[in-house]
Formats: sequence, C-alpha cells, structure tokens
Amino acid sequence: MEEIQKINTLNLEDAPRGEISRYWLHIVSDGIGQPLYIPIIIARGIMEGPVVGLVAAIHGNEINGIPVIQKIFQNIDVSKLQGTVVGVPVLNIPGFLNCERRFNDKVDLNHKMPGRRGGNRSDIYAYRIMERIVKHFQYLVDLHTASFGRVNSYYVRADLDNPLTKKMAELQNADIILNTKGAEGTLRRSASALGIASITLELRDPHLFQKDVIHESYVGIVNLLNHLKMLQGEIILAENPPVICENSYWVYTEHGGILNTLPQLGEIVEEGKKIALVRNIFGDIIAEYTAPEKGIVIGKGVNPVNQTGSRIIHLGVIKKDL
Repeated sequence: MEEIQKINTLNLEDAPRGEISRYWLHIVSDGIGQPLYIPIIIARGIMEGPVVGLVAAIHGNEINGIPVIQKIFQNIDVSKLQGTVVGVPVLNIPGFLNCERRFNDKVDLNHKMPGRRGGNRSDIYAYRIMERIVKHFQYLVDLHTASFGRVNSYYVRADLDNPLTKKMAELQNADIILNTKGAEGTLRRSASALGIASITLELRDPHLFQKDVIHESYVGIVNLLNHLKMLQGEIILAENPPVICENSYWVYTEHGGILNTLPQLGEIVEEGKKIALVRNIFGDIIAEYTAPEKGIVIGKGVNPVNQTGSRIIHLGVIKKDL
C-alpha cells in the first residue's frame, strides 16, 4: 500500500482529476509536539461540478457514518464523476480514539462551531475544521448517531424552509425528517452560515456498525449525487415517505430509579399514552409517565439507571396538513 501524503492545507485543486486521493491533514499537535492528523478522501471527477462534503464522528462514539463514507468511495466511478466528493471519516480524532463523545478537553465539538482562532483546545480544533476543511464544500452531509444510553430512529435534521436542503433531506429515504435550522454552535448551523447547503443524518445507535442503516444512508447519499448530476444513476426512493416533524423535544424523568421506556422507535403515541415506568430498587413502581401530546418517537433513553432528569423519549411533533 502506497504511503498516504501528509498535508498542512487542503487544496482541492491539488487533487488529481479522475482519481481518488487520500491524505492525512495536520490539524493540531499533541502534548509532546507530534502532529494530529485527520483522514481526508477526495474523489475528483474529470469534469467540473459541485463539491459535496461527507463528514462523520464529530462525536467520537458515533461511528455508523464511517463505513457509509468508506462505501461511497469504494463504489464511486470517478471516471464518470462530475465534480468532487470529499470524505472525512472521523472529525473528532481524540474522541474517537478514546471511544468518547466529547473532545479531549471534555467539550462537545458540535457545540463549539465555528470555533475561535485564538481560543482553547476545542475552539482551535473547531476553527481549523471549518477553515481547513468545511469551507471548501458547497454541500454538506454530517453523519451522526445517538449517544451512549440512547437509541435513534433513522432520521434527518434539515431546514425545510430552504428548498435545497429540503430536497437533500427527502433523498435520504429516512423514517423521519425533523425541520430545524440547527442549534447555535453546531457544524450544520455554522456551515449554513457560510452558504453551504447542509443536512444532518442520524444513523441510529452509538458505537456500533449497523448494516441496515449503513446501506440506507449509502443509497441516500448516492441519490444526492445523482440529483446534483454528479453521477448519472437512478434515484431510488423508499416506498413509504418520511414522517415530517415541525419540531421536537425530549421528555425527562422527575423521579430517580430504574427506568423502563415503553414505546418503540418510530411509534406514534397519542396524548396521555403511557411511555415509561420508574421503579425503586425493590421493584415497586414509583412513577408513571405519559405522552404530553401526540407525536412520533424519534429517539429514546435505554439506560435503566435513571437519575432524576434522565431522558425518556425524543418526541417529534408531526406536521399538520394544511
């Protein structure tokens, strides 16, 4: 296997046309002065066209996106590609190596974007991600999962008021699309502020490779490349359209104890439906929780060890037809 080139600056023009190139991008240095590298894959077509960025593992324990990106580059016919696809299998290298969600200063990188040039460790790391990688994109697909103690449906976060990101979301064949512009500090919100059309994919569960959702996400990203005319393949849409949610929120416990969350992912719960039981350590039921309104279960807590204020369900409020 040939040695992978190490670079300090990402310049897409340096990537040869009609080839797939791999790089180690020096992003920061560690505590003994050794470089810390982010892996970059570039498929650059013969012809000019859009630049699509695919990134994963900004949370180090959210890894389903890694094989999705690998599969894209293993199967893409770069000789027929119009434009450029950039893959970043792992953004948060320290978190990934430690099997932890957060960066190595215990901060959530997806709350720190776009970072700060003269800031602390996570500020600078986030700033350089934006400056050295993300600013080159025209389109961004940010791949996530749930975190430890929670599970997710396969869903998309997108600004549905933007026709471009709405279409990007619809092509993903997800179970649910959640209409949101993205919270301040997130990669998607910061990329959108630069004029980059951005969506977030939530690919089910943490620290696992789940073949079904990996395949579904792969098909959705290929759909996007076909829609943008970067490839000339067929767009494959799911038989059942996604459920559209106009907003969402988490329901939390008010009692500590052993938590049993009852609904299934994707289940539509009516107002007043029982959604959780909390028992004391002797097995007695000490609290019952019901759905505050009708909605769909986007995600849920699965850790039975429940301190007061733990997550029960992520409830999506389904968009009403006008």
